[in-house]
Amino acid sequence: MISYPSRSIQVGPIAAGKTSGPRYANKGMRRSSPTPRSSLGRLALRAVIGGLFIGHGTQKLFGWFEGPGLRETGEEFDSIGLRPGRPQATTAGISETLGGALIGAGLLTPVGSALITGVMTQAIRTVHAGKGPWFTDDGWEYNAVLIAAVFAITDLGPGAW
Repeated sequence: MISYPSRSIQVGPIAAGKTSGPRYANKGMRRSSPTPRSSLGRLALRAVIGGLFIGHGTQKLFGWFEGPGLRETGEEFDSIGLRPGRPQATTAGISETLGGALIGAGLLTPVGSALITGVMTQAIRTVHAGKGPWFTDDGWEYNAVLIAAVFAITDLGPGAW
């Protein structure tokens, strides 16, 4: 409350000293705008992860970057129980390519993250889960790291760049 000789004006609950209760529980935890340094780090994460997922998806869809292409990927999906294989491979390839593009561009990062997380979760379930966590045994650790990375990008925001 601000007092003037002729009247009192209430300017808000924080000015009045009312900072307790659930509405103000995270008062000191507000996100600040990204600094140039943090934006550069986020850009690096987005560029690497997004670019690699674009490549991974186009390997499945078009056989680019020495990938198997849609026919062979579909056959592989059939063999691991993801049937019908070709439509499943198409969905996975589009999800990786589009998700990577969205994350790389810093646009709709929650959508891009969800697409990539869905594909990586399915990969863990069908290929890696029974092999333990370690990458050296074809385990799920790398997929988990990718899921955590896209989650972090989504949680922190894409950055200013």
